Amino acid sequence: MVARRPLARHCSRTRCRPDGTGSAEFQVLGKHFLSVTISLENARRSPRTPSATTSTVNPTYQLRFANSRSEVEAAQRLRHEVFSAELGAVTTGRPGRDEDPFDDLCDHLIVWQITPGVLDPDADGTPDASTSTEQAVATYRLLPPNANDATPRSHGLYSSGEFNLEPLEHLMDSLVEAGRACVHPDHRNGATMALLWGGIARYMQLGGYRYLLGCGSVSLADGGAEAAAVWDVVRRNNMGPVRHWCSPRKPWHVPAVQAEPTAVPALMKGYLRLGATIVGAPCHDPGFNTADLLILLDLEDANERYLKFFLGAGA
Repeated sequence: MVARRPLARHCSRTRCRPDGTGSAEFQVLGKHFLSVTISLENARRSPRTPSATTSTVNPTYQLRFANSRSEVEAAQRLRHEVFSAELGAVTTGRPGRDEDPFDDLCDHLIVWQITPGVLDPDADGTPDASTSTEQAVATYRLLPPNANDATPRSHGLYSSGEFNLEPLEHLMDSLVEAGRACVHPDHRNGATMALLWGGIARYMQLGGYRYLLGCGSVSLADGGAEAAAVWDVVRRNNMGPVRHWCSPRKPWHVPAVQAEPTAVPALMKGYLRLGATIVGAPCHDPGFNTADLLILLDLEDANERYLKFFLGAGA
């Protein structure tokens, strides 16, 4: 849905290279709040063999907030494809969609893969707009503080179903909750993640928000070995102040296994690189078969190098 706050009415542009495959352009757009286009200069060609008279055009990624019901539904279908079809999670909503009541309160950030169409070498070299396509390939939803009117306000967040958030009640006026993050398996690359993080950083900056709250999930499909290893890493290196710790409503009991060294999941690593901390013990989410860690980022304590990267050099 569109944002429910006074939006920036100026434009600013910066350029960066999210993963070396192309260039990205950020543009603040008034009503749409943010649009980002990234050109994939080294993108692989379509697997289809072009005919002798046409050639394919490299696809681009574009980041924008959903501005219509159909765009929100595209994000819901992507979430269902990743969470249910790929990962086997039990989700709510109509067939083929992952949806819940929070969707109507949130701003939905979506990365689209846009394929402009085909080029006709006998024409003027302009892509045929009638053959262009766009596909939602990554998404994040953001719940801003003015969309949360619960009492106490910590009860109005999705993650309140997993954690007692009352220790964070005093942060609610400037806290955005991020959740339902997913990326299509064919697009799990540096470009899509950089776009999502760049969009969230701009959203926080232009909205004047200080705190970002989210959950990092680790699959329990292996019996909990990976989750135990990740917990062993973060509890030694990334725990926040005790005053912010939130108790899980359904604690995940770490199995008595030897925690082998493992990589922290990419999404969680993104938070931690920015300077986020873990604010509680793991919660068990049986619907997704995951151990969830509550993550809090204070932008005033954020890693300036990474923050400037996501905001762009001109920030």
